[in-house]
Amino acid sequence: MTRGPSVPRRVGAEPTEWVVHDEPSPCVYLPGRVARLPLRLPVRPLQRAELATRLRDGDRRQGLLLYRPRCAGCRACEAIRLDVTSFLPNRSQRRSYRKGERLLTVRLGAPTPTSEKVDLYNRHKLERNLAVGDDVLDLESYREFLVESCVETFELEYRLNDRLVAIALTDRATDGLSAVYSFFDPSYAHLSLGTYSILKQLELCRGWGLRYLYLGLYVEGAPPMEYKVLYRPHERRIDGRWRRFE
Repeated sequence: MTRGPSVPRRVGAEPTEWVVHDEPSPCVYLPGRVARLPLRLPVRPLQRAELATRLRDGDRRQGLLLYRPRCAGCRACEAIRLDVTSFLPNRSQRRSYRKGERLLTVRLGAPTPTSEKVDLYNRHKLERNLAVGDDVLDLESYREFLVESCVETFELEYRLNDRLVAIALTDRATDGLSAVYSFFDPSYAHLSLGTYSILKQLELCRGWGLRYLYLGLYVEGAPPMEYKVLYRPHERRIDGRWRRFE
């Protein structure tokens, strides 16, 4: 029997959320597996405390929507976060941070769509062989994917001699930041821009008195996710509980 499209349904949360899509789809992390990521739309923007609750429960955000994996027979996706009070960068990470501090200018502001950022996003996807399907964006799809938000979101611009080399989109909660998405110029991979961006967001957490930096999902066996476990100690949400990994 062929199933029709998802019918929106209401879920009990504060504020109320509507599940707008809940259909199985090919897993983008583990080939050959089927994923289920119900997409939920809050009826209004979330306050910082409301986002904090959802992050503790393992939620992620994409545009105006929230999601949490609900895959049958698979628990590979684990939310991962760093505790600012205990995290210690290793020697390589410290070196990347010092290099970034010496060479880069960081600008913090509201997310905005520009052709410069769209070009950088597409180069990052295509030149690093990360594009899946219609991942190449135009200005409008960039706005929908990376600018629209249901929470308080800010953008970090990283520039080298006024050239845009990286972007990071970050959400703010009462007790932490959530690193939503980042991309960089592949020509400057030697600057370890991804590492520098994570450490810069940790610096913001410390400066603002926030305890956690959420790094999204860790998926064992998915190469694009492997870098996340290099940040130690960290915590991963497994079977509904946060567990510390030294």
